[in-house]
Amino acid sequence: MVQREQMSLLEFNQRFPSQKECIEHLFNLRWPNGFVCPRCNSPKYGFHSGRFLYQCKDCRYQASLTAGSVMHKTRTPLMVWFWTIFMVACDKRGHSALSISKELKISYWIAWTLLQKIRRAMAGQDRRYKLKGIVELDDAYWGDKDKVKKRGRGTTKSKVLVAVSTDAKKEHAGFVKMEVVKILNQDTVSKFVRENIEPGSKIQTDDLNIYKSLSDLGVQHEQYPIVSGEKPLPWVHIIISNAKIFCLGTYHRFGRKHLQAYLTEFCYRFNRRFWEDQLFDRLLAACTNCESTTYAELTQ
Repeated sequence: MVQREQMSLLEFNQRFPSQKECIEHLFNLRWPNGFVCPRCNSPKYGFHSGRFLYQCKDCRYQASLTAGSVMHKTRTPLMVWFWTIFMVACDKRGHSALSISKELKISYWIAWTLLQKIRRAMAGQDRRYKLKGIVELDDAYWGDKDKVKKRGRGTTKSKVLVAVSTDAKKEHAGFVKMEVVKILNQDTVSKFVRENIEPGSKIQTDDLNIYKSLSDLGVQHEQYPIVSGEKPLPWVHIIISNAKIFCLGTYHRFGRKHLQAYLTEFCYRFNRRFWEDQLFDRLLAACTNCESTTYAELTQ
């Protein structure tokens, strides 16, 4: 497939110069063959622009343009949503809430909420697939240095399980999954593998005891001893390093409870690194197919 160039700022502005074009685009995504009333199948409708509602002229049924999307019941103009999604999609380093708020002239907390909702949509898309083939699996740690110095896996930092699929020669990485866990033990590792890796795959890990029972989950399991200077799991360590650079380089500091959201964004970008020209359309589609969440739910 021939890769197209990413859409430029000028091209984006020409495509969506006003709220009207944003509404029309969402309409075409929701009803690609034209509006049909869900209740009576009538194609006749009127539009209430203030509430993004399409009302059937026969049975008076009202269908929301933004229902079933992260934009449902939003008070933020759709143009701001579109610009935020475009900016997030087109910069591989990501955008912080502070930079979005400054560039779009919106409050910091509105920008933060938009970004967190977009990351929820990213998570929803990546939950639809599992890793397969040869998969490297390891654990990593995020956070500031421990106040009380602890060694190795006794740290109080946030614990993350990381898995990446590779080819047989270890020349290329495929897709990646990352999940923050409360504790590293056989139960959390087994749960992660069941939810994220297809049965029959070959999983490669170090020789830590928490990985000992993976062969009971219907996968092949290879363990490598931890030897200084050797890298039997090269790609998973590259992924961990790149993820830390991504998080610290763009977002600098964030609450521990939001770590999963930033790792989700990193994984979403990495898994679509060969489709940069399609990222805006893909991310917008993901946002229109993800149930909305409230600010209170995002801050729990």
